[in-house]
Amino acid sequence: MSTSQTMLSNIRIVLINTFHPGNVGAIARAMKNMGLTNLYLVDPNDYPSEEATSRAAGAVDLLENATIVPTLQEAIEDCSLVIGTSARHRTFQLPIMNARECAESVIPEATEHKVAILFGRETTGLLNEEIAQCHRQVYIDANDEYPVLNISQAVQIVAYEIWMASQNKDFKNTETPEYPRKKDMDLFYEHLEDTLYGINFVVRNHPGKVLDKLHRFFNRSRPEKQELGILRGVLAAVQREAGLTEANNHPEKEQKTIKINLDQTGLTNKKCGSKCRIFLSLYQIYSDFISF
Repeated sequence: MSTSQTMLSNIRIVLINTFHPGNVGAIARAMKNMGLTNLYLVDPNDYPSEEATSRAAGAVDLLENATIVPTLQEAIEDCSLVIGTSARHRTFQLPIMNARECAESVIPEATEHKVAILFGRETTGLLNEEIAQCHRQVYIDANDEYPVLNISQAVQIVAYEIWMASQNKDFKNTETPEYPRKKDMDLFYEHLEDTLYGINFVVRNHPGKVLDKLHRFFNRSRPEKQELGILRGVLAAVQREAGLTEANNHPEKEQKTIKINLDQTGLTNKKCGSKCRIFLSLYQIYSDFISF
């Protein structure tokens, strides 16, 4: 398999809760036109379907090999880069790209890592909580008076830009950092939440928006795999100092942390507060260090 073919096979198109089976068939055809073969369907309606097969024309093999999963998490857990498509500007502070810029950023990364591009429902698109799972957001330039595209048209345009970018031979000489997979980031988020709850920085019953903002921060900054290991080490040290059990630092295993009542540890609120300040200082250092 050539470098270009390997790269294209690492790019998956993820369709979430599609309603019209004909669109799935048309998307399979659009993908095959542009060398993309990796199709994921998240909880599709009315599928499999004769209409989808009919609309796929010569791309029935993509439908036959499509991966069908019940949740978005299962579709993206092994991906290092997740991009959500949306014509709307969201409250989430994600870097926003047009389709051409998206393709140019995806190509070098897909030579080494798996990349997912998400497309939402025909009527409502991606939900806010789905966009929140992404590192980047992509939109398609269109007439301001009527910028609405059919989902299969949207996939066709993004796939075309990816194909054109893949023909640029310079991407073969581009080195990309090693980024953690989505499921590794999710384990980190569990570790982070456990720590913040454990030191009473976040109140479990009233967490506010702190955790959401931290998720967006790390999704936006995209720490490399080695950097993520450092952050996990920081969290483990904070937990030890606060009298919590040490976190499981093996990404392959599910994170489980047991909380100990602060009164039983002999820690005063003042001491616990100092641990919060230590953590926040390290967080600030990392924030200043990261280049967006």
